[in-house]
Amino acid sequence: MRIALMVVRLFFQVPYYLFRVWWCGVDKKTTYEEAFWLIKKITKKANYAGRVIIEDHGLENLPGEDGFILFPNHQGMFDVLVFLESCPRPFSFVAKKEVSNIILLKQVIKALGAYAMDREDIRQSMKVINAMAEDVKAGRNFLIFPEGTRSKMGNKLLEFKGGSFKSATKAKCPIVPCALIDSFKPFDENSVRPVTVKLIYMPPIYYEEYKNMKTVDIAAEVKRRIENTIEEYMQENIL
Repeated sequence: MRIALMVVRLFFQVPYYLFRVWWCGVDKKTTYEEAFWLIKKITKKANYAGRVIIEDHGLENLPGEDGFILFPNHQGMFDVLVFLESCPRPFSFVAKKEVSNIILLKQVIKALGAYAMDREDIRQSMKVINAMAEDVKAGRNFLIFPEGTRSKMGNKLLEFKGGSFKSATKAKCPIVPCALIDSFKPFDENSVRPVTVKLIYMPPIYYEEYKNMKTVDIAAEVKRRIENTIEEYMQENIL
């Protein structure tokens, strides 16, 4: 219902926005940063039209230099829209292959130089991880969901996959744990009532801190920090 509301309220603008995003993906003169700012503008309009408020915290925790990776918990398709509205720094992302042909998302993936990962193909997945690491070394920021799929359990997390962190270890870049709260509500609840989604950027984990850790241990530590942050937030709002 909320997606329908977004489309209806932006009905006359959708074809124009779709064309602009498509053009960013085919025009070699359009930079990744320019494409990001356009998509960010469109995302803000879409979220507003869908009556979704993004409440973010901890923006000051983002590393001072580009070339970092955001690792949040995964609650659904709305998650990327949360980051596109909130994050003040251009970033690209890794999506699962199954959603890479959805209209608009397909154009966004191309415009931002994002990657579609086939979770059933280990060789293809490693190619994505390696390419992403090289992009991060070159100063681009990325978003990847270490659970691999959405939890379907509200604000509870699935296990984080160690392989998701290989891109960070290869790039030797800062890892930024991020806690998403109630991001499942906009698209999972059959309602168009106003809803607020929270995003908390947590202090980064720099290479010197994790360089001697196995990726499975890094995954467990990032999950622990996100779970603790969500639990603390939930307790504060109950009291």
